[in-house]
Amino acid sequence: MGHGGDAIAELMTDHREVDEMFARIQAMPGGGQELRDVVDEVTIELVRHSIAEEEYLYPAVRKHVEGGDEIADREIADHGRVERLLKDLEKTDTDDPRTGPLLQQLVQEVTAHIQDEEQNLFPMLRQACTADALNDLGDKIRRAKSMAPTRPHPSAPNTPPANKILAPGAGLVDRARDLITGRGKS
Repeated sequence: MGHGGDAIAELMTDHREVDEMFARIQAMPGGGQELRDVVDEVTIELVRHSIAEEEYLYPAVRKHVEGGDEIADREIADHGRVERLLKDLEKTDTDDPRTGPLLQQLVQEVTAHIQDEEQNLFPMLRQACTADALNDLGDKIRRAKSMAPTRPHPSAPNTPPANKILAPGAGLVDRARDLITGRGKS
C-alpha cells in the first residue's frame, strides 16, 4: 500500500502492482473464489489509489501544471468510469457471463489511464514541482491510502474538501467489513 519515495514513484509502483494483478486475472482459466480474491485485491488497490490521487495529486496538478484544471477533470472522469465498473464487478458473481467483459473493460480503462498519467501527467508534474514538493505529496498520498475506502463508492464526492472529509469515514467502515468477511486477506 505504501512504498516510499516521491508522489510519482509511489503512484508508479501502484501501477505496476495493478499490472501484475491484471496479468494474474488474465491467466486464470475461469471464475470461482480464486478470481473473486484477485478481483477484490485489484478493487482495494484501485480504490485506495484513486482516492489518494483525488485528494492530493489532482489538486497539485490544478495548482502547478498549465491546463491543470482540464487535466484533473479528465482524470477524475476516468476514475468515475473505473469505479462504476468496480461496483458492477462487486455485485457480479465470478461465474456470471458478464464478468469477463466487465474485467476486459476494466483492464482497458485502467491501462489507458495509467499510460496517460505516466506518459503525460507525471512528466508535467515533475517539471512543475520541486523534489521537496513531490516528496511531501508522496507522504500525503501514502497517508490517504492508509485511510481510504477499500470498496467502490461511485456516488461519493471526488474533489476536495468533501472527499477529504468523507473518505476516511467510508474507509473505516469498509475496513471493518473487510475484517469481518476476510475480504482482501488472500
